[in-house]
This record gives sequence, structure tokens and C-alpha cells, in this order.
Amino acid sequence: MAYNLKQELTKPERLACGHRMCAGCGAPIAVRGVTRAVKEDDKLVVGCATGCLEVSTFMYPYTSWKDSFIHNAFENAGATMSGVEAAYNSLKRKGKIKGEYKFIAFGGDGGTYDIGFQSLSGAMERGHDLVYVCYDNGAYMNTGIQRSSATPRFADTTTTPSGAASVGKSQSRKDLTQIIANHHIPYVAQTTFTKNFKDLHEKSEKAIYKKGAAFMNILAPCPRGWRYPTEDLMEMCRLAVETCYWPLFEVEDGNWKLSYIPKNKLPIEVFLKPQGRFKHLFAKDNEHLIEEFQKEVDQRWSELLKMCDVKP
Repeated sequence: MAYNLKQELTKPERLACGHRMCAGCGAPIAVRGVTRAVKEDDKLVVGCATGCLEVSTFMYPYTSWKDSFIHNAFENAGATMSGVEAAYNSLKRKGKIKGEYKFIAFGGDGGTYDIGFQSLSGAMERGHDLVYVCYDNGAYMNTGIQRSSATPRFADTTTTPSGAASVGKSQSRKDLTQIIANHHIPYVAQTTFTKNFKDLHEKSEKAIYKKGAAFMNILAPCPRGWRYPTEDLMEMCRLAVETCYWPLFEVEDGNWKLSYIPKNKLPIEVFLKPQGRFKHLFAKDNEHLIEEFQKEVDQRWSELLKMCDVKP
């Protein structure tokens, strides 16, 4: 890239400190990482679906957002930002507004994979010049850790509890990144928090300044729902990547590209074991569940390698 990454990461924050997100939560880190890629002279309009991020950063009359902020319902972040982007274009054509504005919608996996999917899909299909960012923590964390379609198989949640009659969620996790890529939009990316944040920053900049619709799916661990020590956030992200549970890749103008290939792919159990939601998988006679989980991860990784034209 033609910029100094270290300098880019020291740009002023657009999300103020003092919000009420939990310690060890990935959502505010995702926001800070994405919005830091906006040029300092450009104005930003942020939309946010109901969820952890919204209720913890905007409690009227107080806000942690330094840019224009719109809170909308759980189900319509995509539609709301579509309307804002269309209004901006109309006002600009009429000479009633000056300057460059960028539009970013944020939503958790509940408001993105599930409740807000129709709104997101419509915004992507229409090609609005905006970025939709999903901070994926794998459940409806804000309302009590209920399962979502982003929840991995066998995870213990309040609606898929593990016990004598259940081994957790029985269904596989939806691959939303691939679904949105099949909308044939200019840019789609999957990322998380790597050691120097380079992957997150570069993909955010591409998404924001690529003309047309863009989507980013960011793994954003939740200490309450995943049940890991708050200080282990970055380690959880690293293990997700190194086990290929959460591959880093992008789809730009229809071209699939892997961003990272582990030198030594780790077994999935090293990602599962630190999480309390998978504690039951390590109980006696449950070894086959870990094997099933590994098989699914390996299959998805193999399919992604083919999509990216990379030999195993």
C-alpha cells in the first residue's frame, strides 16, 4: 500500500472512549479499526442496528460517536443507510451539499445474519455506495446469549443449552460472507484482529473507497458469550485464524483471494478449549463431536482454497 501503516493507526479516533461496552469485547475494536480508515477530511455517517454496540455507545443525550449517527431498528440498517446515501446523492446533484461523505452501517450477527438480512441483501443488490460491517460475535449477546445463525455448531447458548439431552446448537453456522459475495458486489472481505491490524485496516480502506456496495464480516469475540478471560481477546482471534475456523480472505470485483494461509494449521480443539461455551465437548465420550467440528472446518477450508484457486 502507498501509505505508512504505523502513521495511519495513529489517526484521531472517531469513537470516543467512555462507552459502556464490556472489557474484552471485539465490537468497539472493529469500529475503531474500520472508521480509522476514513480520510480525516472526509465526513462520515454511521448507521447502527439495535444491539450491544448501539445500546452501549449511544444513550440519549450522550454519544460516543464523533460523526453523524443514526440508530435504527434491529431489522433495517441496510435500508436506512441506503436512504441516507440516496439523499446525499440527490442533494449533491442539486448543489445543496458539499464535501465527501462516506456511509458505514454496523450490525451484530443477529441484526445481520438473521433479522436484518433482507435489508442488507437489498442494499447490496441495489449497489448503494456504502459499507456494511458485521461485527460477528456468534449469538444474540445483547439480549441474553441466544443462538443465531452465526452461532457455531455445538455451542452452548441460553436457547441451545448443553446437557443430558443436548450437545448445544445442532445446526452448522451460516456462511454469510460467501452469501454476500454471491450478490456480485465490488468488494467483500472477511477479517478479524491480527497482530498489527494490517489486514483489518487495508480491507477497511478498500471497502470504504471502492465505488459501490461493500461488505465486511469481522470476527469480534464476546467474553460473556464465549466465556474466555477478557485479556485473551487477541488470542481468541489468532486461534480462529490459525485453525482456519475464520479464514482471512477478500472478493474484489469477483476475484477471490486468500489473505493468509497458516504455515501449520492448528487443530480446532485449541480454538474450542479456551471457550466455556464448548466445555462440554471435552467431557468423556464426546470426542466424536470435536472430530465432527474438525471435519466441517476442513471441508469449508478446502472449498475456500478452490474458490481462491490455491492448491492445498
